[in-house]
Amino acid sequence: MKPIKDHLKENLDILFVGFNPSVRSGETGHHFANPNNRFWKILFEAGLTSRKFTAIEDRLLVELGYGLTNIVARPTKTADKITKEEYQEGRVLLKKKIEHYRPTIVCFVGKGVYQEYSGRKQVAWGPQHVSVVPGTLDFVAPSSSGLVRMKIEEIVSIYKQLLPLVSSLEKGEGRRE
Repeated sequence: MKPIKDHLKENLDILFVGFNPSVRSGETGHHFANPNNRFWKILFEAGLTSRKFTAIEDRLLVELGYGLTNIVARPTKTADKITKEEYQEGRVLLKKKIEHYRPTIVCFVGKGVYQEYSGRKQVAWGPQHVSVVPGTLDFVAPSSSGLVRMKIEEIVSIYKQLLPLVSSLEKGEGRRE
């Protein structure tokens, strides 16, 4: 299976970063395509989108100021199939993407994604005090996988923090140059 295409452009409001594509995403060529993944529902219920998008519409998020990528490009059935070497390579590539595209916020869709990227063990939900790439804000949100045991309402409440953060950063309250 081939990796799926990133949806990126410079100065996005939010860049969403997942672990890696699911097998279903690899088959369809679209992010968060597994029917058990709640990403599209979460974005809508958190007020980040005006309607519930579908995986085949993933490229349209760029028009809303949102981008999509993964720390590892290879599709797998589960994230535990990702090797240490893939994480090491992915960490370097992801940092380069963030430095190049300069999103306002990088939202890590899963605490483990951020732990692998940052090397930090203790990570809280929401904005991080120190970002890996200066000038961007690292934000940690729960994974949207159906395997996550948190209630959907709890997950959505964390994602709801993103919109006010984007607004405050755009108004110059800590926004990078």
